[in-house]
Amino acid sequence: MFFFFFFFFFFFRFWSSTETNPTICGCCHLTSITQYITFKHQSKTHTHNSLHLTNNIKILKTNSVQHFFLQTKMGTKLLHPNISPSHVLPSTPTIPKLTKLPTHKHFFFTSRSSFAIKVSDQTSNLLNNQTDNSPTNYPTITHLKTKLNQTLQGLNRGIFGIPSEKKSEIEEMVKVLEGLNPNPNPTVDLDKLGGCWKLIYSTITILGSKRTKLGLRDFISLGDFLQVIDVAKGKAVNEIMFNVRGLNLLSGKLVIEASFNISSKSRVDIRYDTSTIVPDQLMNMFRKNYDVLLGIFNPDGWLEITYVDETLRIGRDDKGNIFILERSNQTDP
Repeated sequence: MFFFFFFFFFFFRFWSSTETNPTICGCCHLTSITQYITFKHQSKTHTHNSLHLTNNIKILKTNSVQHFFLQTKMGTKLLHPNISPSHVLPSTPTIPKLTKLPTHKHFFFTSRSSFAIKVSDQTSNLLNNQTDNSPTNYPTITHLKTKLNQTLQGLNRGIFGIPSEKKSEIEEMVKVLEGLNPNPNPTVDLDKLGGCWKLIYSTITILGSKRTKLGLRDFISLGDFLQVIDVAKGKAVNEIMFNVRGLNLLSGKLVIEASFNISSKSRVDIRYDTSTIVPDQLMNMFRKNYDVLLGIFNPDGWLEITYVDETLRIGRDDKGNIFILERSNQTDP
């Protein structure tokens, strides 16, 4: 369009010049037009080349920018290589799943320290969260009572002494049972205490010269130790059975009667009332050392009932002795 405009303009001037100045040669005008057209063509070519150069510069700049970012990215990778999260943050330690250890058949051990450790592991929660009729406690109590009875077999109630390790083992069992006592206030409901009980273990001992004086080494043997509690009368009767060897079926018993009064929710005060030995033949045998015999079994003082249920009772007296008794079916010993 621009070229057409200039062509028209020069043609018009050429025509005007011819008309106004006839001396001007038409060939000169034609030459000028040809030169002008050539000049414009060259200008257009130059302009096209300039535009081409500009585009090349833009491309070069674009490539330079891309190259710069590529170098920057590569530098970043070199300076900050990709690191997996497991290398940056320490891995969370795996916590092993806790599983309940199976209850071993042999719950107790003859070693005192091993028994104490085992008991503390198995009963710490029971002591903190026990209820009177908890189904969790009673299987444990039953197991303890069974193990205690097995341990007491052949010890003759401990009356003639037992090894210190065995004694410690028994006392540890007693402590555990006392901690699981289903009736912590036994004197509030005395019916649990009434009836006949048989002694199966005591820390009272007859040793040395006492045993010799009483003829309890070879001549006289001890039978059952029974205790009958009459709640309504506030009376307790202790009966110690004896069997005499060498005589025809001579047997008898020492009978000690006492009264008791409630002094706390778990303690009773005991007062000695009277005692006797029957039959007379047996009394004659013990008459010389009767005071020795009575001094061993005199119940005067107080008794703390530390455990009681339907079949087992444990007590501690003011002299530091421990008594373990089981309920007996005998009604008139």
